[in-house]
Amino acid sequence: MTTGQVDASPRLVATPPRLRWVLAVLGQTATGKSSLALALAERYGGEIINCDSTAVYRGFDIGTDKVPLEARRGVPHHLIDIVEPTGDYTAARYAREASQTIAEVHGRGRLPIVVGGTGFYYRALTRGLFPGPGRDDRLRDRLRACAARHSVGFLHRMLARLDAPSAVRIQPRDQVRLVRALEVYFLTGRSLTDHFAATVSPLAGWDVVPVALTLSAADLAPRLERRVHDQFERGLLAEIRGLLARGVPETAHPFTGLVYRQALEFLHGVRDEAATRELIVRENRHYARRQLIWFRKEPNLIWFRGSGESPGTFEQVTRALDAHFEARSQVRQPGVPDTGTA
Repeated sequence: MTTGQVDASPRLVATPPRLRWVLAVLGQTATGKSSLALALAERYGGEIINCDSTAVYRGFDIGTDKVPLEARRGVPHHLIDIVEPTGDYTAARYAREASQTIAEVHGRGRLPIVVGGTGFYYRALTRGLFPGPGRDDRLRDRLRACAARHSVGFLHRMLARLDAPSAVRIQPRDQVRLVRALEVYFLTGRSLTDHFAATVSPLAGWDVVPVALTLSAADLAPRLERRVHDQFERGLLAEIRGLLARGVPETAHPFTGLVYRQALEFLHGVRDEAATRELIVRENRHYARRQLIWFRKEPNLIWFRGSGESPGTFEQVTRALDAHFEARSQVRQPGVPDTGTA
């Protein structure tokens, strides 16, 4: 998450208390979602709710591009730095805590703004998750043995045959989530994707307004390269060494993610720094493509081509939101009492 230079217009009163709105700012990595979200929060009187699966972990700051406290311009941020690195944070927990936070923000008369690029978290929040079968240790052991014998990629290829949408959202080296997805399939005979389609949204009754940012590959590539170099210059390696010195094991989940995994390999001498930076840039490009594929399948997203730091993008987004808020203000939402307030 990075900040930008957009100057927000004066705050508008655009969210009548009787309407339950949630704004979401989604899209590919390095498109400026955080900058846009900050500007929108200032304009509409909002608070930001993180939707990045690594930003929930304490201490993992540079590689996740968290917005520093001093750059948040007084806008409250939620669900950031809430879990110890060795903790387990699931999409189900995110959906539960994010929906609760949304209600609390709304209760203060503020606009909840969900911001991030973890599509699975957004889907869990807006469409729900199914409870799922309990763990089967024997089956898990067999799947782990397959990974040890053939590689984790073998599990990913297996999942791609059985549940292609889940294989798109789960990274090829994320053994924990690959095992769980396969476990669900073999225990129930149905894919995670099929189970998700039959679930209920934690935000039923809310008007979710999702905007999504995208850039052409030619425009995104130099931004990704600049960001990776900036992460190294700001002390990514020192951050990792500090985490290890504090006793955070290399097996901690956030260390398995993009940027941190490759940087750890550099510290172990797998490749030199220049090659490591190049690899992270390349992996980021692949990740951005996966994000685009994922979000294109999400319903009702309002797409904007441009960076979140661009005043032109901000103007386009606010025009669309102002029109939506004005139109929806005239419509009573199902299940929401009309108190007569405006």
